[in-house]
Amino acid sequence: MDKIRLMKGNEAIAEAAIRAGADAYFGYPITPQSEILEYLAEQNPAKTTGMVVLQAESEIAAINMVYGAACAGRRVMTSSSGPGISLMTEGISYLAGAELPCLIVNISRGGPGLGTIQPSQADYFQTTKGGGHGDYRMLVLAPSSVQEMADFVALGFELAFKYRNPVMMLSDGVIGQMMEKVELPDYQPRKQEYESWATIGKPTDREHNIITSLNLDALIHERHNHKLQAKYRRMEEEETRSEMFFCDDAEYIVVAYGASARISRKAVDLAREQGFKAGLFRPITLFPFPAKELKAAAKNVKGLLSVEMNAGQMIEDVRLAVDCRIPVKHFGRYGGVIHAPGEILESLKFEV
Repeated sequence: MDKIRLMKGNEAIAEAAIRAGADAYFGYPITPQSEILEYLAEQNPAKTTGMVVLQAESEIAAINMVYGAACAGRRVMTSSSGPGISLMTEGISYLAGAELPCLIVNISRGGPGLGTIQPSQADYFQTTKGGGHGDYRMLVLAPSSVQEMADFVALGFELAFKYRNPVMMLSDGVIGQMMEKVELPDYQPRKQEYESWATIGKPTDREHNIITSLNLDALIHERHNHKLQAKYRRMEEEETRSEMFFCDDAEYIVVAYGASARISRKAVDLAREQGFKAGLFRPITLFPFPAKELKAAAKNVKGLLSVEMNAGQMIEDVRLAVDCRIPVKHFGRYGGVIHAPGEILESLKFEV
């Protein structure tokens, strides 16, 4: 029964990282994600799996430690919340530019500014549209349960190394702080072999590995950018993930992710009880956004409602997915306020 536990979402991420054979975690406390660092520090996995856990002096230091470990081809991760992720964005851009794999967790809180420690989904733009400087993208996974918080750790590492690119798990304070039963994965040994591109010292059978995001020759750097964009297009072709409920005969579809998807599922159930044909489309990957899947699901519907804990951010991708041919409206609470199923139902019935 060791594999089944009642855990907070943040704790599930930390335990899953240990079990996924992570080599290192570097982070800094900030509510509502501090339990990730606290759990790892308490478990002290250095004694059991060899995983290094270190509280850095700041989020800037943490992301640069991630850069260093990623250069060595190690499974490395960090976590933070809105303001901390903002501090990390320069380093995230360096990681993407240097094509380095890592897992970054954002347990979002309300903003802008220091805002509140209450849940929010207002980091969607920051996460899916780059956040830092340059034309880079991250794969973005959006869990909506404690189970997925655990499951997406191993998936995040897998995708990061597949594409040599940062992967972000974008969650929120609801999922991070809530407790649910979770089935944990088996322990995976830490990888002992080294990546061929890693900076691990020079074997006699190859040239030096040089990892950098700096290139002062514009034409060479343009070719590097073409290579990155081709990689992002491959992600869009191969890595979209989504989930649908009652969309087959739906006249109206709610589009929501994370905690909003959980609440929206209840709103859809209430709508069905009242004879109102509503469905739910849940993007699991926010980049790449499952646009083809949403367009197919919305082929015969009368309207879409984008439900978010923000002022309206994912709605832009929803509109693009359906070529702006279907009415798309937004319902959101923000600043840390969580919407109720009844509010979503009323918005679905009278606003769309």
